[in-house]
Amino acid sequence: MRSELTGGGVVGPTGPTGPTGPTGAARRLVVVIVAYGSPDTLAACLAALEGAYPVTVVDNSSSVESARLAAAHGASYDDPGTNLGFAAAVNRALADLDLAVDDVLLLNPDAIVSPGTIERLRRVLVERPRVAVTAPVQQAPGSVTADRVWWPFPSPWGLWVEAVGLGRLRTGRRAGFVIGSVLLVRGEALIDVGGFDERFFLYDEETDWQRRAVGRGWQIVLCDEASALHEGGGTDHDERRRELRFHAGTERYLRKWFGPLGWQAGRAAVVLGAVIRGVVLRGDRRRAALRRAGIYLVGPDRLARRAGVVPSAVERIPVLSSRRS
Repeated sequence: MRSELTGGGVVGPTGPTGPTGPTGAARRLVVVIVAYGSPDTLAACLAALEGAYPVTVVDNSSSVESARLAAAHGASYDDPGTNLGFAAAVNRALADLDLAVDDVLLLNPDAIVSPGTIERLRRVLVERPRVAVTAPVQQAPGSVTADRVWWPFPSPWGLWVEAVGLGRLRTGRRAGFVIGSVLLVRGEALIDVGGFDERFFLYDEETDWQRRAVGRGWQIVLCDEASALHEGGGTDHDERRRELRFHAGTERYLRKWFGPLGWQAGRAAVVLGAVIRGVVLRGDRRRAALRRAGIYLVGPDRLARRAGVVPSAVERIPVLSSRRS
């Protein structure tokens, strides 16, 4: 079920249609929220936007309450009738946009971001025409410490570095990605790179897309002048399910970019590091480490599919184009 409701126009210092791109053409910003879990988080997310931008809610949980909230906030509501996962749900929303003039803010329902923060992010795209993606600094509600949102691209070598306790050497911003909880993506980059790879159900889809973008000469930027709140895990409180989905995403990413041998090398590193931690740690941390070793010994993708928390991996990257071409 898809219902179209009127969203608000962008109101800011650059006028109702927002900043202009490098060619001088006015650009629109559209917020895309993939909803799942408690409607309470979606309510807070929508309220923080203050009706300043057109919003599309793709509701993977088919929630009557989420549909009501979308209508109350003037957002478009799309119920695909099943849980598509993040990548496929985003692609569904992108298919309705004119990416020649639309930039897209991908926003988790458990994230809180103000129009002021969004406008700071938009300026990054205006001032730096080769930036495909930018994201704000983020922290958990009630915390005064910023969470880590910039990470190096995963690799078998990187997993071995972490396994031997040298992960701190990989904390710079030379080559990496920003997490997908609050992600402003340039429409023209989406046309160039394509949509999100739907083999990724919930995790690593933004990592894969940003790696593809970097490979085509685009840049990824963390905007230190912008900040947002992000609960983290707020859309799914089943820790076991989240864990399986997270590591299944890691396996699919390594298999895609480094092949079977790269996956086996990375898998061995994770098992070794987890076993070492299982020996030296105690309590819950020891149990978590040994559980991770067990997941990687069996294979996280196999376990996740067996548990029914991810579908089989099928590559699908939709071609995105201007609707005016």
